[in-house]
Amino acid sequence: MPYEAFKPDVMRAMLNKIDKHIYVPLAELSVTAWVTKEPVVYAERTSGTRIELITGERWGELWDCAWFYFAGKVPEEGRGRNVVLLIDVNGELGLVDEEGSPVQGLTNVSSSFDLSLGRPGKRVVPVSASSTGSETIGLWGDAGCNDLFGHYRSGTLKEAVIALCREDVRQLYYDAEVLLETAENLPETSARREQIWNALYEVSLFLTDLSGDQVAEARRVLDEQLSKRGGDPVLTVSAIGHAHIDLAWLWPLRETVRKGARTFATALRMMEQYPDYVFGASQPQLYDWIKKSYPGLYEQVKERVREGRWEPQGAMWVESDTNVPGGESLVRQILYGKRFFRQEFGIEVKSLWMPDVFGYTASLPQLLKLSGVSYMMTQKLSWSVYNKHPHHTFRWEGLDGSAVLTHMPPEDTYNSPAAPRSVTKAENAYLDKRVSANCLMLFGIGDGGGGPGEEHLERLAREQNLLGLCPVVQEPSWVFFEKLNQGASHYATWRGELYLEKHQGTLTSQGRNKWYNRKLEKALRELEFASVLAERPGMSPSGAAFPYPSERLESIWKEVLLYQFHDILPGSSIKRVYDESLERYAVMLAEVEHLIAERYEAIAQSVSAQGESLTVFNSLPWEREEWLKADGRWVYACVPPMGYAVVSASALQTADFSPLRASASLGCLENDLLKLSFNPDGTIASIYDKEHARELVQSGACANDLSIYDDKGNAWDFPHDYRQLQNDKPALVETKEISDGPAAGLLHRYRYGRSEWTQKVLVTLGSRRIDFVTRVNWRESEKMLRTSFPVDIRSETASCEIQFGFIRRPTHRNTMWDYAKDEICAHHWIDLSEPDYGVALLNDCKYGHRAEGGTLDLNLLRSSGHPDPEADRAEHEFTYSLYPHRGDHIQAKTYKRGYELNVPLRTAAGAGAAPVVHKRESSGSFLELDHPLVMVEAVKRSEDDDGIIVRLYETSGTQATLNLAAGWPVAQAWAADLLENPLEPIPCRPDGKLILRFRPFEIRTIKLAFLAEAGAD
Repeated sequence: MPYEAFKPDVMRAMLNKIDKHIYVPLAELSVTAWVTKEPVVYAERTSGTRIELITGERWGELWDCAWFYFAGKVPEEGRGRNVVLLIDVNGELGLVDEEGSPVQGLTNVSSSFDLSLGRPGKRVVPVSASSTGSETIGLWGDAGCNDLFGHYRSGTLKEAVIALCREDVRQLYYDAEVLLETAENLPETSARREQIWNALYEVSLFLTDLSGDQVAEARRVLDEQLSKRGGDPVLTVSAIGHAHIDLAWLWPLRETVRKGARTFATALRMMEQYPDYVFGASQPQLYDWIKKSYPGLYEQVKERVREGRWEPQGAMWVESDTNVPGGESLVRQILYGKRFFRQEFGIEVKSLWMPDVFGYTASLPQLLKLSGVSYMMTQKLSWSVYNKHPHHTFRWEGLDGSAVLTHMPPEDTYNSPAAPRSVTKAENAYLDKRVSANCLMLFGIGDGGGGPGEEHLERLAREQNLLGLCPVVQEPSWVFFEKLNQGASHYATWRGELYLEKHQGTLTSQGRNKWYNRKLEKALRELEFASVLAERPGMSPSGAAFPYPSERLESIWKEVLLYQFHDILPGSSIKRVYDESLERYAVMLAEVEHLIAERYEAIAQSVSAQGESLTVFNSLPWEREEWLKADGRWVYACVPPMGYAVVSASALQTADFSPLRASASLGCLENDLLKLSFNPDGTIASIYDKEHARELVQSGACANDLSIYDDKGNAWDFPHDYRQLQNDKPALVETKEISDGPAAGLLHRYRYGRSEWTQKVLVTLGSRRIDFVTRVNWRESEKMLRTSFPVDIRSETASCEIQFGFIRRPTHRNTMWDYAKDEICAHHWIDLSEPDYGVALLNDCKYGHRAEGGTLDLNLLRSSGHPDPEADRAEHEFTYSLYPHRGDHIQAKTYKRGYELNVPLRTAAGAGAAPVVHKRESSGSFLELDHPLVMVEAVKRSEDDDGIIVRLYETSGTQATLNLAAGWPVAQAWAADLLENPLEPIPCRPDGKLILRFRPFEIRTIKLAFLAEAGAD
């Protein structure tokens, strides 16, 4: 055949021929399995249903588990040869040692993995490089009947044999493969390309039966090309082994523990075979599972960490979503994440490892810098639909001006095959190669694929300095980032959020998980505050300090952080994940509420006088004057900031409620400040601000316009053009009047399809807030429920609360960048304001918003069909509120209204209290600050001592100076980082107040020691 006719597909056929001659079967293994529905420990491995198996026989259904025993004897013809086992159970299998500790992970060859990134299967088990010809095989393995991505692959035994490995043929395979791919990725006019083609062509002419002599000659011919080295590098690729493991996704949490064990074991075995191999793994939660479930395996990992070949990565407890979790949750992710790696390995992690989350909040750079994290790695922005992010290496500047050096591997994957095409793509696609001589490659197969296999490492061994490719060096990512940082002054800066133009459905999917997450975040904040108060001497009836629940708080926090993983809280996992997390959420929330009540009741007994009284607690840093209902009676309470007020029986009285009016027949609702008129379908025709003589609803439009849209998407995405299609409206079947003390409203009952819901539209005396208290029994499929408020406000931007501040987003669609941000994330509120007037839309558990023109829109529910076919077909409770106000959102202090909706006043009865040992005034504050735009996000006990941590932030984007006063004499005060390390002392004024200064959106952490503690020291 003439050389000119020799095509790449012919050469691929030659490669396949070589591949099929690497292993020569010698004998079948006998296979016994003990099948169970859930995993069992090694000591109970024979407790399941026992079956004998031969190749092709079924052993399980999806999610079944089994302990396999493989037995056999190496036949005589294996003597002196390299003998291996080939095992494929059409599932994931972890081989164990005699103590049950994992030693190697095996993965089914037939997988749903993207084959363009390589072959996922790991099926080879070494027996002996030079067999005696008589070795006895007896291996136990723990199996799951699922592939890498949870799919069912027939559940049959595919292969279990003793085989010879022809090492010379195996090496020839990788020689030819690397050269072939190198040639394919070189320019057609390249002399190097022509010489490689010629060498491969020459080999193909004589490589007929793959005899030992033929293989040796083929390797000699190809070695001439493999030995050609490159010159001085222009770009160096830093490669690190990677196995991205979703802690839950298309499989339950319990399977992730085993995926992690199999992956870690495989990485350890690969390290024994390949001395240059450097591997990294993120997520302390995963390490903690391995430590508890497989202590022997964990000790091996620790040894490789000490050696420097295993890199613990990532500064967060899990690879968390960053859109939906609250600010303090992100702090705790970093606090617990970095603390674990420091305590377990003595390592201060300096980079955030976030390859796969669905967008990045503008608050994140400041959180990282305040935690000693200077770098971030991701690649998910490469998934954006409409606009290409302009950089792979850049300075990411956040809300307050803090910046971290960020790198996205230019290959745009964290499952690199480490092949010549990978190196070539990295060079060709690297957007910042003009100013950077370094980029990162993450190679291996994740999600149970065991990370890198022999194919990755064999390729890299040949690519270290191969003519035609950029050199590739295996090294930890921290080494790469230190090199990258040397050119930091040359990199461009990206300011604000990193918005992913995809997966906007995750702001709404699985609404019950988002509800629980919000409630637990606020309840944990309340519990920590209550626990700090209760542990002070004299704050319980006995006068003794109430113990601070440190261990329980840490345990609950870590579980909440686990469920914030980027495929759990966003709503993109299978049904079982949500069945299990919802059950756990309910248990945790009940426990936290019990602990809060226990502490507030103890304080109430201490501070209230004898007789009937009510103690009201306020954990927010401003005085609150509000109506609240306790024991069936309405109370108008004035409670000082971050403190309590005792309300006597004489204060439990009625007031003049005559300004309230609600009429179902006339369709109107009114308090002293606002007047609402309703259409017959329940929408609002008019919202009139009586105080400012202003109509809020756009002419000809209606507010609280509930609409149902077709949603043929999945948990991640809904159609971008959903509004162009016909939308439906629910039918209003009944309206009733509500009159309850200072509150009045209309109760609407709606029906749509198989779903029905009630909504109370409420106004309260003296309040500018209109509450929509909603209970939905949602039974629709592939539908999305939204509400919209077309308000008569003109503004080019909408202000959206995010963690520790707010950002402005356009209300127009001038460019494709604007168009792509159609669905946007906001936490407590989103606001449209003119300079002198505005309207905010508040919520207690929703995140997906839209703002275009003068319309504020909120995504309430969506019921996608994948990966959970029953997603959100359930009962839901949520409240959203419309808040019209004078001035813009800063002048109106809208952030306070958002917190008030989410952090209600708490009460505890003092009636029948025991004799008061430590008598107190009728009200008191633990903390007071004299600036209206600074928020106290957390008050807690320090993690490592008896100090008190106070975390504050500036809410509006301005500079601020304030005085901070504590309820007890302060002995010492320090400014601290987010890891609670003291940085510098804060002087106390003679009156005990601290002077604090804030930059715009600055987060400050203060550590306090009180005189009682100082004396004890």
